[in-house]
Amino acid sequence: MHEAFPIVAGVATGMVALRVMDLRFRIALIAVMSVVFGVIATAISGEALISWAFVLIDIPLVLIAAVATVVVAPRVIERLASPH
Repeated sequence: MHEAFPIVAGVATGMVALRVMDLRFRIALIAVMSVVFGVIATAISGEALISWAFVLIDIPLVLIAAVATVVVAPRVIERLASPH
């Protein structure tokens, strides 16, 4: 259950990044928001009380979810929009 926030934050980050047309800004946005949401996820899950090393798991979770969203969402939208 502790991994739900980083995944949802990554999907949200990816959806916001899709609205950005400049590729460099999109990459920077995903990178920065992955770090921000990864640290927040570690803090709110209570894992930080055990070790801040958990941030090294949460940041990639956000990043992977964001990149997957950026790659998959346009294909899903295109498929839904095309007539069968």
